[in-house]
Amino acid sequence: MYYYKKYFGPYNLNPPWYNPSIMYNDYKEDYDSKFDFLQYANANGVNELKDYGPKPFVINIEEATLENNNYRTALWTGNHLQLTLMNINVGEDIGLEVHPDLDQFLRIEEGQGIIEMGDRKDNLDFKENVYDDFAFIIPAGKWHNLINIGNTPLKLYSIYAPPQHPHSTVHKTKADAKASEKNHGH
Repeated sequence: MYYYKKYFGPYNLNPPWYNPSIMYNDYKEDYDSKFDFLQYANANGVNELKDYGPKPFVINIEEATLENNNYRTALWTGNHLQLTLMNINVGEDIGLEVHPDLDQFLRIEEGQGIIEMGDRKDNLDFKENVYDDFAFIIPAGKWHNLINIGNTPLKLYSIYAPPQHPHSTVHKTKADAKASEKNHGH
């Protein structure tokens, strides 16, 4: 049974014929059986934070990002793209780095920081304050660093194309990440 709100005027933002929760709940069994190959967040929160690639994957990225307490968690790794979750502690940074052959997209879900970029590591001439819901792109070949300048951990996700880290990468701390990168020749 559908519940219809009174319809006032031509600009109803909640049209009576569209209710996604009713649509999904009415057909949940059919939906789940047809798309059981998908990994997705359930009603009790996000799934285990692990690498689900390269299978098809759906998740509430905001919830997953906020739940992540590791410095870095690879959430999905494919042949051409990788999604990682990051948690930068207060006063810490990602560390000055450059990716010569990959572009990177980052989005902040919680916290505040400063993104610095430049053509040389001694000339980071691009600097912007970034906050909740800000996104930024780091082109291949740009030196960059992201510094947490807030009072809470900086929660973000990053998309690399192509992938930057091995499948199933989890670094609990920045020190773990540095040690792993040193061992892999980064």
